Amino acid sequence: MSEFSSSPQARGERGGGDGDPDGPGPVRLDAGRSARARLGFVLLAMDQLCEADMVRAMPPGVSAHFARTPMSNVVTAATLADMRDGIAPAAARILPAARLDVVCLACTSGGVVIGEEAVVAALERGAPGARATTLVTGVTRALDALGVRRIVAATPYVEEINRLEADHLERRGFEVLSIRGMQIVQDVEMARVTPDYIAEFAAALDRPDADAVFVSCSALRSMEVVEQLEARLGKPVVVSNQAMLWDCLRLAGIDDRLPGLGRLLRKC
Repeated sequence: MSEFSSSPQARGERGGGDGDPDGPGPVRLDAGRSARARLGFVLLAMDQLCEADMVRAMPPGVSAHFARTPMSNVVTAATLADMRDGIAPAAARILPAARLDVVCLACTSGGVVIGEEAVVAALERGAPGARATTLVTGVTRALDALGVRRIVAATPYVEEINRLEADHLERRGFEVLSIRGMQIVQDVEMARVTPDYIAEFAAALDRPDADAVFVSCSALRSMEVVEQLEARLGKPVVVSNQAMLWDCLRLAGIDDRLPGLGRLLRKC
């Protein structure tokens, strides 16, 4: 039997963190990688981007944790609404042994279709004690923080979802001067849209009377072009995953300014 497998703890004879008597003494514990905050995200079943976007951008001492809710690969208002019942169970699975500081539904259009209040209620049932938010809530808070009122919006969606999103933003006090979608129906294809095309598509929508450009959808690689777009357009650019990251960090009391992710995370 190997030295490792014959140790008392490996055989289950002794536990409690007393350590190896022939080693360095009692096991030493610290706060781990979550010393400052734990953020939880409910992802769509087919999501390919959020995990990498969030983990890559997390400041030191903040950890990101994930679970997925069932969702059709075909993105319509009906399939987004069908996601409602999976939100609370997914939130409950994220980190059941340790309390989350913040929990968020990582889907812009899902928050629009289901409703922010209904999503927050489901997240709170699944992860009691965590501050609950939605991605689209983060977008509106981000626009407010930047002092933005008039926007143009670029999306990957079909017109049905664009109309719902524009109406939602208007109800939250913003003037949507223009919204245009790429007419993509399958979520897995949204993740394949190249960052340079996203930048070109969004820039083409800009107009002088817009305070900012908003690029919607957690499935787009838009975080990669925020800085490029802001330099090109000379105005703030808010994109879904950037706004979600900012909102969750600020709700957790993390005020770090992060470079390379646009004016929002540098200044607000």
